Amino acid sequence: METGTGFIQSFQSAVEYASTLVWGPPMLILLVGTGIYLTVVLRGLQFSALLPALHLALVKRRDKGSKGDISHFQALMTALAATVGTGNIAGVATALTWGGPGALFWMWVTGLFGMATKYAEALLAVKYRTTDKKGMMCGGPMYYLSNGLGWKWLGVLFAIFAAVAAFGIGNMVQSNSVCEAVHGTFGVAHRITGVFLTVATGLVLLGGIKSIGRVTSLLVPVMIVFYIGAALWVILANLEALPAVFKLIFTQAFTPTAASGGFAGATVMLTIRWGVARGIFSNESGLGSSAIAAAAAQTRHPVRQAMVSMTQTFIDTLVVCTLTGLAILLTGVWTGGETGVKLTMQAFNAVLPGEMGGIIVSISLMLFAYSTILGWSYYGEKSFEYLFGERAVVPYRAIFTIVVFVGAVGKLDTVWLISDVMNGLMAVPNLVGLLLLSGVVVRVTSAYFSGEDSGGLS
Repeated sequence: METGTGFIQSFQSAVEYASTLVWGPPMLILLVGTGIYLTVVLRGLQFSALLPALHLALVKRRDKGSKGDISHFQALMTALAATVGTGNIAGVATALTWGGPGALFWMWVTGLFGMATKYAEALLAVKYRTTDKKGMMCGGPMYYLSNGLGWKWLGVLFAIFAAVAAFGIGNMVQSNSVCEAVHGTFGVAHRITGVFLTVATGLVLLGGIKSIGRVTSLLVPVMIVFYIGAALWVILANLEALPAVFKLIFTQAFTPTAASGGFAGATVMLTIRWGVARGIFSNESGLGSSAIAAAAAQTRHPVRQAMVSMTQTFIDTLVVCTLTGLAILLTGVWTGGETGVKLTMQAFNAVLPGEMGGIIVSISLMLFAYSTILGWSYYGEKSFEYLFGERAVVPYRAIFTIVVFVGAVGKLDTVWLISDVMNGLMAVPNLVGLLLLSGVVVRVTSAYFSGEDSGGLS
């Protein structure tokens, strides 16, 4: 028995070390550095084309008559479903707890440069996508690594990492978060919530990406507007302190943050590390996951979907994460010693009447986590299809649905660590593809905006 316990402890220690290694400074530098490089070669496209991109994503919403399984808007909502999650609520709070107010500035940096990364991922995903025997689109890093670079082995590696991550960080971790939130707020047992969540997931997955696209296009806007509305309430109630908070953010992004109350203090390097790490964890720029959803979009040109996809990072980090961070800083609760979801609840409860703040954060967490399950289910499905063929899709959907319940009632310390490692490892083959195919990205982009290629901005 002791031998078994010792093996488990050794295994957990090894996985913890692997997680620290994977998400260490070299990876964070590579992720942000790739975004900076793509920003330079694309001449700051994410800034100059942001308004047309938002119009294309939120107003025009689809390219009628184009090849693809779902609209621009549905592809964006599916990707947002997977990224707007616990990181926007708990991740931001954790960054501020350990890195101080300046961490929010570095989250903005990852978001601004991450938009260029997201653009490149989506462009390559659409350019190198293929169709399966049923006429459904197949794309993402595994396809541009194999069809673009000709390195199938690297595509296989990405698909393996993504498939494992889908069951962990995209499934069990999320279903467990939903059950914890429901139990903590309403006292409902995990197994009851788990059954409901499993059935709700299974019903959506039966219809594949078209069903996922329809559900997320309804669910995601509602949940984001709901959360943004509550966060703005907190911010507006403390509006007079906003200039001072912005000064604090910019000042402490470059200077050490002194200890205060329950806050232990932070060096500049610690501030940068937590801001960058939580920013990337939230928007997933560079991991390649959302490119899988982008490949399913109905679009006349790869650039059009790439523009839509880069707005995902803008909405996730520059809007939702920013509002969470400002709510926490404006209410002053960041020095109280609390962290994670509880810290965000404290911020909302400081302004909203009664326990309404905690209830709103809990409901938001439930919706965010459930939507993440739906988004990641498609990422995992396409990874399994790439590895094992179309025959693996139906069994995968069944197993993925069952695992939702396993996550709801289980203890997930090791699962979280393993999936965290796999999530980080996805970035390695993807970044190799982005850097080596950056010339393709630049050529396709230049041809589109110069009018040499079909499409246009209309």
